[in-house]
Amino acid sequence: MFVQAIVFLILAFSIAKFVWPPMMAALDARAKKIADGLAAADQGKQAMAAAQKTVQAELATARDEGQKRIADAEKRAQMVADEIKANANAEAARIIAQAKADAEQQVSKAREELRAQVAGLAVKGAEQILKREVNAAAHADLLSQLATEL
Repeated sequence: MFVQAIVFLILAFSIAKFVWPPMMAALDARAKKIADGLAAADQGKQAMAAAQKTVQAELATARDEGQKRIADAEKRAQMVADEIKANANAEAARIIAQAKADAEQQVSKAREELRAQVAGLAVKGAEQILKREVNAAAHADLLSQLATEL
């Protein structure tokens, strides 16, 4: 039993001297590697959370900018529509004014023609009443006065 104790002590000493330190070093290295991996995972999660916040902020900015552009486009469209309406109203007013002027000119022309016809009829009527011919050139003042009265 004494020999077994010595063999056991030699075996324990050799294991403690040659086997145990590399095994502990391997286990420590493995534990350090696992701890580093967990730390990297935590850093990755934090980086991902920060990236998500950045993405959300960028999306919000893009949405706001898009809404502003849409609002600006709607304002521009409304301004263009108002300008087109104003131009159309101005053109319509111009056309109406031109038509009224043409109508007044035609009315004046028709009145002048009617006065001339009435004057001619009056001269013919007077001619028949007097049974003699009235000279239109000689009585031009009288005829123009008659035309203004009509």
